[in-house]
Amino acid sequence: VVGVAASGAEALAVIKKLKPDIAVLDLQMPEGDGINVTEQAASLSPETKCLIVTSHARPGYLRRALEAGAQGFVPKTTSARELAEIIHKLHDGQRYVDPALSAEVIIAGDSPLTPREADVLELAADGAPIDEIAKRSCLSSGTVRNYLSSAITKLNAPNRHAAIDVARSKGWI
Repeated sequence: VVGVAASGAEALAVIKKLKPDIAVLDLQMPEGDGINVTEQAASLSPETKCLIVTSHARPGYLRRALEAGAQGFVPKTTSARELAEIIHKLHDGQRYVDPALSAEVIIAGDSPLTPREADVLELAADGAPIDEIAKRSCLSSGTVRNYLSSAITKLNAPNRHAAIDVARSKGWI
């Protein structure tokens, strides 16, 4: 272990300064999640491989993490011994995705939602009003309404609550 960080911003600073072989990142951190850190780490330290650990092991997160460049994705229930083995695999140039989660991704199928629609729908899942979603996602209220409407249509749902249920059941958010 060459560095420790308590937030996404700190993780990026550590990656930039120390250029570690492997960065073990929590999916949900203050000031930038593990997926955003993974995306930015590629330009700060191209040789650093990112492993995301999460208690939110859903297919949608896995897909986004891999698209961002993560070489590994595991649940927080992974034992320390297994985690050490996985880190060695990544160091040797292999990828590692939790087998149970891999199966869930295959079963869930491809999401019809764009990444932005999924993000807005996920923010809506917290019960936030349109204006709050707009503020948190740096979008206008009208754009948030458009994304929600599009997601509702794509998921053939009668309202955003039903769309959230469909997307969650499929692991897309």
